[in-house]
Amino acid sequence: MRYLPLTPADRAEMLAAIGAGQIDELFRDVPEAARRKELFDLPLHAGEVEVERQLGRLAAMNRAAGAGPFFCGAGAYRHHVPATVDHIIQRSEFLTSYTPYQPEIAQGTLQALYEFQTQVAALTGLDVANASMYDGSTACAEAVMMAQRVTRREKAVLSGGLHPHYAATTQTIAHAEGMEIQRLAAAIDGEAAVLEAIDADTACVVVQTPNVFGTVTDVTKIAEAAHAAGALLIVVTTEAVSFGLLKSPGAMGADIAVAEGQSIGNALNFGGPYVGLFAAREKLVRQMPGRLAGETVDAEGRRGFVLTLSTREQHIRREKATSNICTNSGLCALAFTIHLSLLGGKGLRQLAQVNHARARELAKALAAVPGVELLTPRFFNELAVKVPGAATALVEALLDDGIVAGVPYARLDPHAGQDDVLLLAATELTTPEDIAALTGALSKRIGA
Repeated sequence: MRYLPLTPADRAEMLAAIGAGQIDELFRDVPEAARRKELFDLPLHAGEVEVERQLGRLAAMNRAAGAGPFFCGAGAYRHHVPATVDHIIQRSEFLTSYTPYQPEIAQGTLQALYEFQTQVAALTGLDVANASMYDGSTACAEAVMMAQRVTRREKAVLSGGLHPHYAATTQTIAHAEGMEIQRLAAAIDGEAAVLEAIDADTACVVVQTPNVFGTVTDVTKIAEAAHAAGALLIVVTTEAVSFGLLKSPGAMGADIAVAEGQSIGNALNFGGPYVGLFAAREKLVRQMPGRLAGETVDAEGRRGFVLTLSTREQHIRREKATSNICTNSGLCALAFTIHLSLLGGKGLRQLAQVNHARARELAKALAAVPGVELLTPRFFNELAVKVPGAATALVEALLDDGIVAGVPYARLDPHAGQDDVLLLAATELTTPEDIAALTGALSKRIGA
């Protein structure tokens, strides 16, 4: 009874409370064809040593990003994370702490979140940031919901340069709120078409820079057009290191900025957990989702930290809350803060400059490969190329050469009709030898 504590009488009482005669009625909405007729054929129990060996064999089937030339980006980037970051986040007072609702015993956690917010506000060029969100895609969706509350309009325009996963997440969540989502066709310079889509019904415009194809765009004119129509501008960034070199969203007129913070302090980790950055102008603060750590003084005048404006949150306002976000990626946010503190402003700029230099070297080398066409006109550390045939098949072939050659765009958006487009990223960890190995293998594969 350790794992199945309910008795038949307990189950019968619960079924009666919800008006069901038997447990099978709970699954009546599942199509018959989707139901299993028999139990899963699971292996019998095994000892700890045997389980460890089996898991070790499974783990050995994976290839680490650092095992050879690696050019994947598309929203998740391989950067160097100092050992100091891992050392600090594994201190017990950080690793085991969860919810800081009792400020008198959570001052360290609250101060770390406050410092994180300060950093995010400075990076994005906006007035106030929250204490992080689950990831960049859900932060994007929350920004659209926030724009709906602020403008009381129901239409959102998504740029053709927005990462398809971010667009899909936004469409799913916005649909539940009754919003109309106008998603523009995928395009290398996808932000250009946004201006024509803005009208009097538009709640917000969502643009990304650098966009999913790597294109860097100054969206100042889009901000002006959105504001003239009474809409908000939401600027998305999937590569947080780019903040060290490019014009901030706030400087370009953004009302809300969202980003994926994985690049700073957080490893690839098989796709998560990551950390969503969210910042906005001060006048919009009461409509922001998630937690907000604030600075105050106690009864004796000493500096202290609290969760502020909590009436916006799900645990207090329930159906009137700004969102259903009731926690934040605290440990990942802490890793972000530690790494960025180690870098400082000067270090972040230097890191961004190295990333851009590596990408320029990559672009130059790729342009010299016969059959490869460089598509991205202005880039930071990621770019798109057109290759002969299907990019997916080419990437799979290059894996046999020990090279992870990037992300086929078709993997992100199978219906866009851009099967020959390949996305490649270069970071400070990309070496000249990596680039030479890639272009050499490409020349052989394309010429074969």
